Amino acid sequence: MTSEDIRSTLLTCLSDVAPEVDTEALEDDTDLRDELDLDSMDILRWVQGIHKALGVEIPEEDYGKVVTLGDAIDYVSARV
Repeated sequence: MTSEDIRSTLLTCLSDVAPEVDTEALEDDTDLRDELDLDSMDILRWVQGIHKALGVEIPEEDYGKVVTLGDAIDYVSARV
């Protein structure tokens, strides 16, 4: 699975949680919590979607490692 495939899947999961977000315009350095105004429940649902789509579990103690889209891509890439 390429990083572009992972990026696409992460964005699909994100659009399921926050359909109002223009995922096409997101840069890899976008802070998901601050710039998209995602709360802790949104992040939890996004992480659950990632697990369902890719089989990668992100434990709560690692949420701080997936602050940006790029962080999430790197995190998932290392575990797929």
